[in-house]
Amino acid sequence: MLLVIGVLAFLVEEMRFQIFGAEAYLFILIPMILCTIFYLNGRQIFEYDSDGEALHFRNRSILSFVSKPLSDEFPKYKLVGYETFTFLFFKRLYVTINSKSGSTILKYEISYLSGKEFNDLKFSLNKVIKNNKEKVNNE
Repeated sequence: MLLVIGVLAFLVEEMRFQIFGAEAYLFILIPMILCTIFYLNGRQIFEYDSDGEALHFRNRSILSFVSKPLSDEFPKYKLVGYETFTFLFFKRLYVTINSKSGSTILKYEISYLSGKEFNDLKFSLNKVIKNNKEKVNNE
C-alpha cells in the first residue's frame, strides 16, 4: 500500500505540481526499499504451541502470495536442540529434530517476535530439551 501511495504521489508531482524535481523519485525509491526490507525480513507470523505431547510450529506471511506458509508438528521427544541467529533486525530459529533419516534442521523466521515472546520461546524449548535429557538418563 505504501508503494502504491508513493507511485501516486510521484505521478501527481510529475504531472501537476513539479515542485521537487529529481527528488520526486524518492516517492518511489523509499517505499521500494521498505518493501524489500519487509520481504527480506521473512514471514511475519510465528506461532508456537508446546501443549500436550507434540510441538507445533507455524510460520506464515501476512501476504499469502509472498511466501508459502510453514507448518510442522512432531512429538516433543524428537527435539534435540535449537539455535537462534540474530543479525541486525533479522532473527532465525533453527530447530534440530531426530528423524528416520538422521537429524533434520527446520528453519523458522522469528524477526517479528518481541523480546518477551523470544525469551518465552527459548524458555519453553529449553524446558522440553531438559525433559528429554532427563528421560534418556533415567532409562
